[in-house]
Parts: sequence; C-alpha cells; structure tokens
Amino acid sequence: MHIRDLPYADPGEPDARSGPRFLLWLGRNQLGGQLKSLAWGLLHFLGIAALPYMVGLAVQAVIDGSGARLALAGGVILLAGLAIAGGDTMLHRTAVTNWITAAARVQQLLARRTARLGAALTRRVAAGEVVAVSTGDVEKIGWFVEALSRFAAAAVTVLVVCVGLVVYQPALGVVVAVGIPVLAIAVLPLLPRATRRADHQREKAGRATELASDTVAGLRVLRGIGGEELFLERYRLASQEVRAAAVRSARMWAVISAIQVLLPGLLLIGLVWHGVHLAREGRVTVGELVTVYSAVMLLNYPLRHFEEIAMAYSFSRPSAKRAARVLSLERTTGAEGTEEGPSAAPAGAVAAPAGEPVAPAGGSVVPAGDLYDPATGLLAPAGRLTAVVCGDPDAAGRLAERLGGHPAFETDLPSVRLGGVPLDGLPLDTARTAVLVQDKDPVLLSGTLRSLLDVPSSGKVGPQRALAAAQCADVLDALVQGSVADDPMDAHLTERGRSLSGGQRQRLALARSLVTDPEALVLDEPTSAVDSHTEARIADGLRELRTGRTTVVLTSSPLLLDRAERVVFLREGQVAAVGVHRELVVTQPGYRAVVTRETDEEAAEGAGAVRAGHRPADDGPGSAAPRARVDTIDIEETA
Repeated sequence: MHIRDLPYADPGEPDARSGPRFLLWLGRNQLGGQLKSLAWGLLHFLGIAALPYMVGLAVQAVIDGSGARLALAGGVILLAGLAIAGGDTMLHRTAVTNWITAAARVQQLLARRTARLGAALTRRVAAGEVVAVSTGDVEKIGWFVEALSRFAAAAVTVLVVCVGLVVYQPALGVVVAVGIPVLAIAVLPLLPRATRRADHQREKAGRATELASDTVAGLRVLRGIGGEELFLERYRLASQEVRAAAVRSARMWAVISAIQVLLPGLLLIGLVWHGVHLAREGRVTVGELVTVYSAVMLLNYPLRHFEEIAMAYSFSRPSAKRAARVLSLERTTGAEGTEEGPSAAPAGAVAAPAGEPVAPAGGSVVPAGDLYDPATGLLAPAGRLTAVVCGDPDAAGRLAERLGGHPAFETDLPSVRLGGVPLDGLPLDTARTAVLVQDKDPVLLSGTLRSLLDVPSSGKVGPQRALAAAQCADVLDALVQGSVADDPMDAHLTERGRSLSGGQRQRLALARSLVTDPEALVLDEPTSAVDSHTEARIADGLRELRTGRTTVVLTSSPLLLDRAERVVFLREGQVAAVGVHRELVVTQPGYRAVVTRETDEEAAEGAGAVRAGHRPADDGPGSAAPRARVDTIDIEETA
C-alpha cells in the first residue's frame, strides 16, 4: 500500500475483541509493508554490524603489515557505509509509510463506525474519549506499527552478531552472548509499572479533553450564566493532574533509559578487562579484541530499539483498547429483528402502493409507505404532514432517533417500520435514504453554501426552492455582506456556522434537509430558534414543499401544529390522542397544557367552565384555545 493510494477502498473488518488483537489485525493487514521495512532494516543494521569485523581486520592487517587485507577491509567498509546509508533511507521511508497507512486505516474504520452509530455514539462513549481515539490514539497506534519492523530488524541483527562473535572469538563471544540478552530483558520488570503510569496519564488526559470539549460546546451558555471562571478552574485542576501524571510517567521511563545506558557500559568494562587479560596471555589478538569491543559498542544502537518497542507497545496497547472499544460497537436491532408479520402495522395503516417493490432485509430498494412505531403506536401516514407533541424534549429526541432507525438503549423495543419494512433490517445506506432525521442541534460544516447543500438527494428539490421554503432570504443577504463573493451560494460558512445566529443556522440546516427530499423526513423542533412571523412562513413553505411526502415534525409550536394535516399527542410514551390541532386543544387538557403553556390555575378554571356547560370565551366550534388562536391569527395577518 502506497500513500498515494489512500484512502482505502475498503479498510476491512477489524478484530476488535481486544487491544492486542486489534494491533495483531493491523499487522496482518500490513504484512507486505512490514516485510519491506524489515528487509531495508536488515540491510541497514547488518551494514552497521559488519563494521567492527572490518575495523578489526584492518587493525590486524596494519599490525601484520598486510596491504592486501587492509585494502580488502577498506573496500568492505565502503560497501558497508553504502548499505548503512541506503538501508537507513529506505527503512525510514517504508516505516513512515507503514505508520501513515496504519493511521489512515484506523481513522477510516473510526469514521465508518461513527457514521453507522450516528448520535448513539456519544451516548455510549464520552465525547472526549472519541476525540482522544481519533487524534492521539491513532498516532500512538501508528507509532507501534512503525517501530515493529525496526525492532524485528534490530533483534535479528543482535542475534546474528552474538552468533558471529561466538564463532569468531569464543572466549569473548560467550561473554557477549550471555550479556546482551541480560541487557535486553533487564528492563522488563519495570515495564508493568511504567505502563500503569502511562495509562493513568492517558486517563487523566482523556478526562481533561472531555472537559475541554464540553466547555467549548457550551461556552455561549457559560458566558450567559457567568460560569466561565468555574469551568476554567475545573480545567486548570484537570490539566495540573495531567501534568503530575506525565511527570511520574516520565520519571519511570527515565529510569528505564538510564538502565539502558548503565548496563551496556558495565558490560563493556567487564569485556575490556577480560579481553586485556586474554590478550596478555596471547589467547586473543589485538584485532580480535578491537573487533569484539567495537561490536558491543555498535550493538547499543539496535538495543535502543528494544526500549522503543517497549515504549511504543506500552503507549499503543491502551490506545488500541480504546479504539477497539469504539469499533466493537454495533447498531442495535429491535426485538422483532428483521421479521415481518401481519401485526407489523396497525389496523388502517396504508401499505406501500401496489406493485411497488419493497426492500427485503439486505436489499437496496428504498421502501415506501406509512412510518409506524410499534413501541409508541405512532402512525405517520404516507404523503402527509404529521405533527407529534410529546411534552418532554428528551423523549421527543429519542423518538426522532427511533423513527430514523438510529440505535437506542431500548434494544428490546420493536423496530420502526416504513411501508411494513423494519428499518433495523435494512442496510444502513438504504435506511438513511428512506428516513432522514434532523435533530435539535444540527451541525453546519465549514465551506461554501453550495457545498453545504451539495448532499445526496432525489434531485426533485433544488437548493433555491429549499432555501425559499426555509425562509433563508435574510441569511443569504448576511452571507453576501460578510463575503467577497457576489453569489450567496459561493459565500463561505465558518466552522459550525458560528458567524450566524441560532435561527439562521437552524434555517440553513432545514434547507439542507429539504434538498435531500427523503421518502420520510423527521424534524425535531425545526423552528425553536426563530421568531413567530418567520415560523408561520416556514410552516407554510414546509407543507407546500413536502406535499406528497411523509413528514413528521416533533414540536409544541401552535403555528406548526395548526398547519399539520394530522396531530398525534403522546403521553408517557404512548399515543393518547390523534386529530387536528384545533380539536385537540379543546378536547384534550393535557395537550392544551403542553401547547399553550397553560398553568394549573388556568387548567382548573377551564375545567370548571366545561363542567358548568360553557366553552372557553370567544371559541367557536372546532376552534383553538384563545392563546393559540390569537397567536395564529396575529401571525397570519402580519404575514
């Protein structure tokens, strides 16, 4: 795999059962790159290992006065130098390629898993941990993948040198062959403690990152309530804990590094002392002593890679564990799974049109028909605008996710059905094409307005029609004024649309949803941040543009409810009443309390008037309550 070939067409299905298994899976998928790096690493390290033998040969040639052997040693030293330079260059190139491609594979896997899980990801994993996995953890995993081939080459080189020294000069080679493994394993008892300290540091860093993410996300609210200093102090304390944990971790790694310097030094001292005695006794030549000494000196370089792989594994193992945890998350399936039966839809539900293909589980045809939730009894007839009143914003958000086939905690609940087809049984891309959900806080990515509205769609609704229906005229004017572009479609949006007001961002997000023109569109409080005049016009535009398409709006706004063709009132998670707004506001006290913000005293007065045989003042048959009706009439007159 070359960097120019990224991204992967298919990053594969990871083994996410544990961190080490995930690292092993990455290694298997990069076997070709690892073997290339190993080959160049062997050329580099064996070139280094050849130098002591040639230096010893050259020294002995000078002592013996042999010009031929001196020339031979010089030629081999030159070749070894070329091998060292070329091998080092290509080793670095291939190792970095392994690192980048491994990091890219992990990032693609995380992006794919995030797309599959949707909003449920941050409910199962903290937002700060997701950020840590997709940034710092990916880099640490790549570091281990990069260091693995260098370590393998260094280990083979150490083994070859030890065997070569034993054959070349047994009296000194045995000392080296025994001492080198001791040097390699001397730090192993310290690694568990170093790993624990590194894990503790990463845990503290993850908490600080999560706190920073939450603080930035709610910065505007914090400023409004004067809570900036409180959260700043909390982050200051968290960052100091990270600093203290990092210092403790660094101390342990400093001890390991010191041992890696001390023990080879002691080995050299003992080797030289023993070699001098052997030379004085005539058992070894000066050239052999120089060769063995130089070989041990140069072995310090490949031995450093033993320390590096230990550090890389210690840092990457918990990172891989966190990545595997995210990658192991799956979409939940309802209790009914993909089974279909005669009880799939309620009595009176409208099935998909006759002759129109319905997507089976695993099929690619987008189903059509009624949108039905068996858990609540909610039915949104095909081709109609249905408004849903929950009274609980959190419950409304969960219902919106369920209607879109997004995973939820209630895994034992039956799947939502579109045209009788369970959404949980559809392929992910088919389910997203069939039902689009816009939540309360939609995200606007940075870029031009044209790129924002360049989304997969049916092609039946153009950007201009969608912007007009969402009442974005003033938004377009604001974008042109703040940009050098004359065409508002070429105007640049800042990150998350921060240069726009909340209502303007909300309307652009609504326009983007309308452009997609899905079979079923679910909107969760799409006008909560706009004024009543604009809201009335949006309600009219939404109803006109979505004519013939299934649309579900979760709202408590009288203006949207009055335009809906069908209103469903939910109480305690179940359908309590179905009708139109002007009827429900009179006949359902609970509905009226949610929609008109009626107080307990007003509800009691209204109940007393009904018991006395009077209707609310100024109400005609089928009309809305005065509060809701006045809002509607005022809006319509001013609009």
